[in-house]
Amino acid sequence: MKPEHTSSSKNSGMSRMLFALACFLAIAGLVYFFYVKKTPAPASPSHANQIPKLVIPEKGAYTGAYVDFGDAEDDVTLDAVEKFEHITGKKLAIVAFSSFWGQRSFPTRQLEIVTDHDAIPLIYWSPWDIPYEQDHGPDAFSLHSILAGKWDAYIDAWADSAKAYKRPMLVAWGLEMNGVWFPWSGHFYGAGKPVLGQPGKFIGPEIYKKAYHYVIDRVRARGVTNIQWVFHVNNYSYPQDVWNLARQYYPGSDYVDWLALSVYGKQYPAEPWVDFKDLLDYPYTEMAALDPNKPIMLAEWGVGEFPLIAGDDKAQWIREGFERMSTHYPRLKAAVFWHERWQNPEGNYSNLRVNSSPESLKAYREGVANPYWLDKPIWKY
Repeated sequence: MKPEHTSSSKNSGMSRMLFALACFLAIAGLVYFFYVKKTPAPASPSHANQIPKLVIPEKGAYTGAYVDFGDAEDDVTLDAVEKFEHITGKKLAIVAFSSFWGQRSFPTRQLEIVTDHDAIPLIYWSPWDIPYEQDHGPDAFSLHSILAGKWDAYIDAWADSAKAYKRPMLVAWGLEMNGVWFPWSGHFYGAGKPVLGQPGKFIGPEIYKKAYHYVIDRVRARGVTNIQWVFHVNNYSYPQDVWNLARQYYPGSDYVDWLALSVYGKQYPAEPWVDFKDLLDYPYTEMAALDPNKPIMLAEWGVGEFPLIAGDDKAQWIREGFERMSTHYPRLKAAVFWHERWQNPEGNYSNLRVNSSPESLKAYREGVANPYWLDKPIWKY
């Protein structure tokens, strides 16, 4: 409370005392805010040397987002995260960003921002080189070069930094390999050519699985125990051929903690509009069949807004997404919204941000407000 000033010497002395006390309390408050509140509480003595593990919620699912972190998808800032939380009205339990191999670094700064915010990081760890262009085939980090040991030093250094960090993280390596846009896609490594003597197996997916095993085995060999591995595919394979289905790429349950999907609605003006139900019903069943127990997440979900095109309704798509995720897919335990806007070569824009219109933002706010969507990770030791 601010002291009141009077002409009385007694009251003047009391005022000085109150003023001094107020100053002390203000300084103490600043110390608390910057050095206590902003610093995560240390583990209790019984947990001092233990790394907590993310609990799969029995009821509900974690809400998360990727929040437009720049061209390399790694310019994580607390300001961007908090702005997203402010406009949507809910804290994020998961914050996603990329760690492209072309950066040749471990994302310690990004991890600290996320974990200090009491969220769990989801890292898209992608073997991709500058300039990060899609549809260009293998680059310096080809699966063959990985399997030949060319990038062992980088993998080991990344793993050592992950171990030293001592806090939990989710990592998706080589995501959406069942498409044709990323250089690690099976499409570029033999595609549907059969493996001799192994009926039902195909060269493209088998090379991908070997590389997946190689990388994860090498990380684990460095003693890393604070990573939960995410097997992350596109919801529908492209091409939708037997050789390219998600099950062909599945590295086995010993290498996977979460099964994950990218589920996007319309992203470009010329694309058709597709309802959320049709984008997830079959892919969810396909993923659930890979393992009877693994949790499933939407590691990416979103849709563009094209207000001049008749029949498109982003707000309704978002409402349908939240409703169906909370009622139709019992093993779905996390969903990460892709909040980004970009300009296309034609000069038009793809706006996937939650606030692309007042109606879309309202739909997102109302959907995520459901207590079903958990805003903090649950930990166990």
